[in-house]
Amino acid sequence: MTDRFDYFVVFAEMRTGSNFLEANLNAFPGLVCHGEAFNPHFIGYPNSTEILGISQDMRDADPAQLIETIRRQDGVLGGFRYFHDHDPRVLDLCLNDLRCAKIILTRNPVDSYVSWKIAKATGQWKLTNVKKRRDSKARFDRAEFERHVGALQDFQVTLLNGLQKTGQTAFYVAYEDLQDLDVMNGLGRWLGQGDQLDALDDKLKKQNPAPVSEKVENFAEMEQALARLDRFNLARTPNFEPRRNAVVPSYVAAAQSPLLYLPVRSSPEAEVLRWLAALDGVTESDLQSGFSQKTLRQWKKNNTGFRSFTVLRHPVARAHAAFCDKILSTGPGSFAKIRKTIQKNFKLPLPDVVDESYDAGTHRTCFIGFLDFVKANLAGQTGVRVDAAWASQSHVLQGFADLAPPDFILREDEMDTMLPFVAARVGHANAPVPDIADSTAPVPLQAIYDDEIEQRVSNIYQKDYVSFGFASWA
Repeated sequence: MTDRFDYFVVFAEMRTGSNFLEANLNAFPGLVCHGEAFNPHFIGYPNSTEILGISQDMRDADPAQLIETIRRQDGVLGGFRYFHDHDPRVLDLCLNDLRCAKIILTRNPVDSYVSWKIAKATGQWKLTNVKKRRDSKARFDRAEFERHVGALQDFQVTLLNGLQKTGQTAFYVAYEDLQDLDVMNGLGRWLGQGDQLDALDDKLKKQNPAPVSEKVENFAEMEQALARLDRFNLARTPNFEPRRNAVVPSYVAAAQSPLLYLPVRSSPEAEVLRWLAALDGVTESDLQSGFSQKTLRQWKKNNTGFRSFTVLRHPVARAHAAFCDKILSTGPGSFAKIRKTIQKNFKLPLPDVVDESYDAGTHRTCFIGFLDFVKANLAGQTGVRVDAAWASQSHVLQGFADLAPPDFILREDEMDTMLPFVAARVGHANAPVPDIADSTAPVPLQAIYDDEIEQRVSNIYQKDYVSFGFASWA
């Protein structure tokens, strides 16, 4: 062990050079790497039966036991290699442990994919004698490659986020660095090793040294497929909204029926709650709400076969509802401080009291000013919080998914048919049709809506339009 670390993990993937890295780590007198200790199909190496007295069955029953055994090795710093498809229980144990040294090995995903395809074709995963090398060409499969890249990227993002949230750094090694003696010795020093290597391991040989063009039988097809990939993610929708957690206390369950409503703020909540009460012939005060995660789990256990749902609103209508309810209004539930701030910074001519003098022209000017605020707010350019009333619906649903995604995602314009359908899933053959109330806005949206407003909203909520297939509000 060292003053900094009790053990280490090499985060890598197949065909990234992890065998060669392990061989060089094991060349340091004070380091011992135990192979793929948590590979679900074997322990350490394909023909091994145990690691330090821990069998595969013992490891599977309690992976923390093997980590602790490696940690407590006398006189050496122990470690292992971990790939994205290894025992997922181990990832959190290692990633959150500040006494675990993290080494992250990466390789160009095209090279690792081609190498993996050749190894699968030849059955040769290591090469120690060049004379015994088996030759084959890879056949590129676009869908398979995209899955390969997606898995690697997701894993790297998980590692990065885990390190960031726990305030850790890792030692990054690229495939090309493995042949650099100075980098290997630098890694050794980082792991607390005073000894230095005089040379790198020479037992393992590079299996496929030829250019990729000579290793892929349909190379032209591969070039064409890769050209269509968005390498720099240029087509992404920039998103600076803070991550939203599931707001469990806002969830509402029916009084008797096993139905759970996950509200999206500024959506038709009032209409859904009235319908949910009418479903069981009760008043809205009889609905179950104010859940904690504990009481929500208990409700789910007591309501086997329950169904959960949410209702989305068109982004234009939702933004208008948020403006009218939270900013224009000065009544209960409105945001007085935010109203004052955006009125000053975005020059909104908001009246102190909405009366007969408040016309459609003023309403349109104020609404467009509010949209300017929302655009800046969601881009992280204001000091005002991103409130759930105007946060993007895609972000709100991501928050739901952290706990449990809703079974049904409905749209406001299909509530009259889809809510009875949802109710039928839990035994209501003749569920009532929801009562869609008229808008209480002082100026209806249709009185101010035009192409400019549609364009402004679609620019702000582009991800919602794409994710949920919204067309123009008109």
